[in-house]
Amino acid sequence: MVDTTPLSRAVDHFADRLRAAPQSRLQRGAAAEALAAARELARRAQQLEEPGAEAREMPDAGMFAAADQILVAAHDLAVVVESDEQVAEAVRLVEEARQRAGV
Repeated sequence: MVDTTPLSRAVDHFADRLRAAPQSRLQRGAAAEALAAARELARRAQQLEEPGAEAREMPDAGMFAAADQILVAAHDLAVVVESDEQVAEAVRLVEEARQRAGV
C-alpha cells in the first residue's frame, strides 16, 4: 500500500492557507492557482482510474470553494495512486501551486 500521508499534509496546509487568506489575495490569483492544481490532480486521478478515457474538467465553483476543490481532488488521487513516485509528484505540484499562490 502506498503512503499518501505526505500528499494529505501538503494539501491540508494549502487548503488551510487558502481559507485564512484575505479575499483580495484569492482574487489576485491564489484561488486560480488552487483551481489549476485541483484540476491537474483530478486529471491524474481520472487517468489512473480510466486509462485512455477523456478527462472531465473540474468546474470553477468560485474562489471561496478553491480550498475544498483541491482537497477533494487530492483525496480522489490518493485513493488511486500506485506508487510513492506518484505521491511525490503530486506533493510537488501542490507545493509549487501554494508558492505561486503566495499563501
